[in-house]
Amino acid sequence: MKKTLTFAALHFTIAFTVAYLLTGEILIGSLIALIEPSVNSVAFYFHEKAWGTIPALRKREWMTKVKTASFATIHFSVAFGVVYLLTGDAFIGGVMAMLEPSVNTVAYYFHEKVWQREHPTPAMA
Repeated sequence: MKKTLTFAALHFTIAFTVAYLLTGEILIGSLIALIEPSVNSVAFYFHEKAWGTIPALRKREWMTKVKTASFATIHFSVAFGVVYLLTGDAFIGGVMAMLEPSVNTVAYYFHEKVWQREHPTPAMA
């Protein structure tokens, strides 16, 4: 759960910044920054749980690029859905879905690398 919380804090910051830059609205940016990362944090938790328990995924958990790509797919979908529902604008939803998850995917990659260095799993040790 600690890993999920550290990533959530990073995610909230990135989501607000990108949403505010796209909309110019603090309220919409704040709503997006609260809802989109919240939904993605729940998705992140289950993503991590799947990678830690499903044997085929667990064998590949050290493959950071593959794991990152799998989460990015989930993230793009959630970002578009939340932003479209809050703004009613498919263009802003699309731009947000491409931009915010892209920034977060890079952040996720480095978060994962730092986490693995600080908390090595038996397969990595």
